[in-house]
Amino acid sequence: MREKPPYLFDPGDEHFRVTADADGAVIDMTVRGTWQPALHSAASRTLRMCLAESPAGIVVDLTAIEDPAAASVPTWLGAARATAAATPAAGLALCLPPGASLAAHLDRAGAPAIHATAAEARAALAEHRAHEVIRMSLPPASLSPSRARDLVGRVCQDWKLPALLHPARAVISELVTNAVEHARTQIDVAVSRRGAALHLAVRDRDPMLPRILDLPPVRTGHPLDERGRGLRVVHADSTAWGAMPTAGGKVVWATVRDRAGRPRPW
Repeated sequence: MREKPPYLFDPGDEHFRVTADADGAVIDMTVRGTWQPALHSAASRTLRMCLAESPAGIVVDLTAIEDPAAASVPTWLGAARATAAATPAAGLALCLPPGASLAAHLDRAGAPAIHATAAEARAALAEHRAHEVIRMSLPPASLSPSRARDLVGRVCQDWKLPALLHPARAVISELVTNAVEHARTQIDVAVSRRGAALHLAVRDRDPMLPRILDLPPVRTGHPLDERGRGLRVVHADSTAWGAMPTAGGKVVWATVRDRAGRPRPW
C-alpha cells in the first residue's frame, strides 16, 4: 500500500466487481464466470488487495460463478482464514442462492455461513464493524478541512489517543482538501476506532480515484510550487491508505497508528 496503493481494480475485468460502502468498512466483491485455475489466481490476488484496504468485512458474492465441481472451495476457505488472521481481523460473508451445489460443498467443508443475498451477508458482518464511528457531512468549501481537523482533534481527546492527534489531523486535512479541490461535491467524513488505530474515511461523489503526482521541478527564481504534496502527507503520516469505488463516487481512507518514535516514510 505504500508507494503504489493497490486500489485500482480494473473496471473492464468481466470477472470481478469491487466496491466499498460509504465508510470503506465493508467491501463487496462479486465474482463471475467459469471457475478455472486462472480465475483462482485472480480471485486470490483480488482478495489480498481487498484486505490491503483494512476493511472490517468483505462480502463475496458467488451467485454468478459457474463451479459445478466445487473446485473453488479451497479458495474461499483460504479467504476465510486470511480475513480472520488480518490485523485488525476482518469478517468474511459468502453469498450464494439457496440450494446451490457450491453452497452445499462449502457448508460441508466448514466455510463461513452462506447467505442468500448480498444484503443478508452485509447484515451478518455488522458485528465486525467498528462500534465507535463519528460522522460529519461537509460542503466543498474552504473551511471544510478545518472543521474536519477539529473533529479529529475532539475524537483523539475523547478516545484518549493523544499520540495520534497531529498525524491524524494532518491526514484528514489533506483528504478533505483533495475532495474540496478536485471532487467539488458533498463530502462525508467518518472517523472510527480500530483497536489502537484511527480509521479515517472521506467519501465524495467523484468516481475518479486519486494518485500521487510527481512534484514539479524547482525553477530558478521562482517560488517552490507546493501543490501535489497532499497525498504525500497522507502517505507519510498514515500506516496504510487507499481508495475504493462506491455507489455514486469513491471513498479515500487512511489508517493512523502510533509510530512510537519511528520516522515518517517521506
